[in-house]
Amino acid sequence: MAMSIITGLLSLASLVTAQQTTQQGNSINLRPQALPSGRFSDFIDPSFAGFGIEPSNLFSFTGYDKPNQLSFNLIDTLTNYTGAPPHIRLGGNTQDYMIYDEGQNQYTWINNPNATGQGALATDHMLIGPKFFEVVNRFPYGTPVTWGLNLAYNDPDYRDRLTVMAQQVVDNLPNVKLVSFEIGNEPDLYLGNGFRTGEWGGRVYAQQWLARAQTVYDRVLKPLNITPNFFEPGATASTIGTSFQISDMIELGITATANNTDSTSTFISSWNQHDYYYFVGVTRSPLTLEEFMTLQTTNVQFRAWEEQIDQANDTPYPYALREMCSVGPIGMEGITNTFGGALWTLNFFMYAATLNITSVQMHMTDNSNASAWQPLEMYGRQPFVRPSYSAYAAFAQIIGPSCKTQIAPLDLGPQPSSYQGKIKTYSIYEASQLTTIVIINAQMANVSQQTKASLTVTLTLPTNFAGQDLHLSYLTAPGADATADTVWNGISYERSGDGTPETIDQTDRTVRIGQDGTATLQVRDSEALAARIGSRVGGGGGGEPDRTACAAIAARSQAIGPTPVTSGVDGEGGDGGSGSGSGSGSGTGTGTSGGDGDGTQSRTGGSATGTPTGAAGRGAVTWSSFVAVVAGVGMVLL
Repeated sequence: MAMSIITGLLSLASLVTAQQTTQQGNSINLRPQALPSGRFSDFIDPSFAGFGIEPSNLFSFTGYDKPNQLSFNLIDTLTNYTGAPPHIRLGGNTQDYMIYDEGQNQYTWINNPNATGQGALATDHMLIGPKFFEVVNRFPYGTPVTWGLNLAYNDPDYRDRLTVMAQQVVDNLPNVKLVSFEIGNEPDLYLGNGFRTGEWGGRVYAQQWLARAQTVYDRVLKPLNITPNFFEPGATASTIGTSFQISDMIELGITATANNTDSTSTFISSWNQHDYYYFVGVTRSPLTLEEFMTLQTTNVQFRAWEEQIDQANDTPYPYALREMCSVGPIGMEGITNTFGGALWTLNFFMYAATLNITSVQMHMTDNSNASAWQPLEMYGRQPFVRPSYSAYAAFAQIIGPSCKTQIAPLDLGPQPSSYQGKIKTYSIYEASQLTTIVIINAQMANVSQQTKASLTVTLTLPTNFAGQDLHLSYLTAPGADATADTVWNGISYERSGDGTPETIDQTDRTVRIGQDGTATLQVRDSEALAARIGSRVGGGGGGEPDRTACAAIAARSQAIGPTPVTSGVDGEGGDGGSGSGSGSGSGTGTGTSGGDGDGTQSRTGGSATGTPTGAAGRGAVTWSSFVAVVAGVGMVLL
């Protein structure tokens, strides 16, 4: 990256530069409250902002016989910022095609020559073996994992097949923390995929889901003294117009008490649903970058999911968004791979937290323009980091490692008419005390605009903050349509080429809070700002791990495997458990398992070459049937 580009970029993050103008009337007034009130999040899990990896693409992200250092450097950085690895969901369309074969010893999945399962593509046509589990153990020590099991396979031996896979998961992941099983991916689409025929809906799904959960509990979990509530039902693409709403599931019996246990436990650890802001071929209207950056459209699109969250809140179980993404199935060039996509991602994490969603996994395939990085050489490009990764970094530094961070929406009040729907603001609290104000200005300003407008923000803070400094951390880039040169808090995650962070500007920009509690800030169009009181975001001066609070968050769910000490920021090793291969007990290391290297590094997944079907993760595997089914129920209508 040319130094001239970096120098020019950094000028965009300054409070006022020669190329920034504040148009008359482009101003808002914010009044953050000293204590959280109204709608605000619970203490945020440090692993909240996670990744969903399509199972057919696993080796692309982890590496084959050798680790993918780009992936693990990026994940380790987030682990360092929050003290805990991001939550990984290994699931997607292809979990419903996979069965285990002990003799399959390649660093890839292979086509099953003896597939018998039903479906447009047989529900047992992908074979995985021991190498699949080997590479999962490369994730940082104690990484929380939700594992997708195959519900679609329905041959007479389905219980045995399911048991074998679940047993392998439990027995062969010493370096990561298994927190839940997801049985089946998007069962609301099973008729269109050919996975089921005849009567199919919430009632039959609930019956089959319960039967499989009971099987896994009896044969795999109970011998380990794990209670039955280890499963996440739902995993639906959409509940609109279906019998798969949470209230339907409850009425149809999915919360039934497990058999063969002394407890009165159900099988449920959390509700699990999926969403895409936009899905090509399903969403009826065209999508533009400006529409995408009109952040209020996210609230509109997500309204039906908010209703599901309300239904979840009437139960004892939390709500997780295990498959989320901006644009499916594989992003959209010029939209999701731009800096505008980074602003959207940061806002979605903030917004989701305020709804008390417990965890969000943004779905990734190796060929998706919406993935936070490209893990392989593809499209004529070497592996690289997309702008949206910096949104993960920003969110991670903003919440920090304390386990006592909460987020509340901050009332905007009157807005300039040209900014309607483009601004989102949030208050961040730590130990119930105001620490940070986040302002996302998604008014579109492209790279080509030599002069970019700014938004003037007047803060009126409680007077006990008078005389203190606000430390300003910017998420910035040359413009909304930029596909490179994103900087967060003076740090580039692209420039090194291997995903390691590189500080390119150490300037600590500050604004003094007046004696009346007011302070005035500038946020350029297509830019976000985190203003922290008293110290810089990610720069110390607070936010140390609270072990009691972190332990309370960890206790929200059961787990099989190690739990890291929540001060990974210090590189401290984990408590209990053991790593695998050379990575045993590393606080944030990659935990690489040694492989014998069989010389087969054929790449599958998003740009699959490993099977004649060319399974492309969420994209090509069931694309036509997905469109047919979801279009019928009207999944997303912007």
